[in-house]
Amino acid sequence: MGRSHRDRFAGLALLALLPAALAACGSGGQGGDTPPSGKAPAEEAAAKSRERVQAYLDALTARDAAAGRSQLCAPMHAAFDSAATGPNGDFADHFTVPEATITEVRSGPNGQEVSASITVAAGSRKAARSLLFTVTRNGADWCISGEAPGERAVEPTADPAEPAPPAMAPSPVSSQ
Repeated sequence: MGRSHRDRFAGLALLALLPAALAACGSGGQGGDTPPSGKAPAEEAAAKSRERVQAYLDALTARDAAAGRSQLCAPMHAAFDSAATGPNGDFADHFTVPEATITEVRSGPNGQEVSASITVAAGSRKAARSLLFTVTRNGADWCISGEAPGERAVEPTADPAEPAPPAMAPSPVSSQ
């Protein structure tokens, strides 16, 4: 009877430990590469990239250079500090940005690429400009690692006697 008792005990021990062993193999059918947010990596990258660029565009519209700077990766800070409020900088005093919209988010060779369309105004003249932001993961966080003119720019509209809005210069720090 000694052997039967040990077999029964081993069987009960196995049954008791089985749920814990199965739980360690995965949770609810989600793969081990799913981020804690529950989103797939590509979805998370697109969402985080959109959030960063939207925060930058909001700062641009509000003329808040410090808030814009906080969306950038650390290597871009020095270049931003020297160029952002200059004559062709994103936060130059002589023009405003009454409208800024994200038009597309896609994967690119250097990270997520976020296209945006902004309206730049100087006096009564307005011009739509396209910008392309590169957003990369930096540890557990995301940041803008590059900004360049987009593929399409729309011609200015308004009174021809008014000075034209400045052409926004590309960021002095490339996304590479």
